Amino acid sequence: MSGPNILLTRIDNRLIHGQVGVTWTNHLGANLVVVANNKVAEDEVQQNLMDMVLPDTVQSRYFTLQKTIDVIHKASPRQKIFLVVKDVQDALALREGGVPIDNLNIGNMHYEEGKKQISSTVSVDEKDIAAFKRLDELDVKLDLRGVPSERGQNILDLL
Repeated sequence: MSGPNILLTRIDNRLIHGQVGVTWTNHLGANLVVVANNKVAEDEVQQNLMDMVLPDTVQSRYFTLQKTIDVIHKASPRQKIFLVVKDVQDALALREGGVPIDNLNIGNMHYEEGKKQISSTVSVDEKDIAAFKRLDELDVKLDLRGVPSERGQNILDLL
C-alpha cells in the first residue's frame, strides 16, 4: 500500500484562513485539509471559524500531532491532503513521527520577541533554524512562499 496522498504541508501560524482555505486549496486540488495542532484539535469554536473559509467541496480534520502520526497512513488514496501546521517544530515532530512530508511550504511565522525577520511574513529564532536544518537533513524541500504565484525560495538561503 502506498502512503497518504499529501499534496503539500504548509507552516502558517494562522492555520486556515482565506489564503490557505481558498488560494492554496484550489491551486493544489485538495479535497481535505488536515490541521495538525494540539491546541486547535481541542477548540471547536476555532475549528468552526476556520471551516467557514473552506469551499463546500473541501473537508477538514483537526488532529493533535500524535493523532496525525497515528492515522495519516490510513487515509484513502482519494483523499488529496493539504496538511497545515502552526510552526516548524510541529512539522519536524510529524516528519520524525513518520508522516511523509517531502515538501514543506513556509508561509507565515509571525514576528515575536527574540525572533529575526527573514522575509515579510517569516521570522525565526535559533530553535526554528535548528528545526529547519534538521528537516533539510531529512531531505524535506523547504520552500518559502506566501501564495502559489510567488517564486519560492529555499529558506536555508535566508538563515
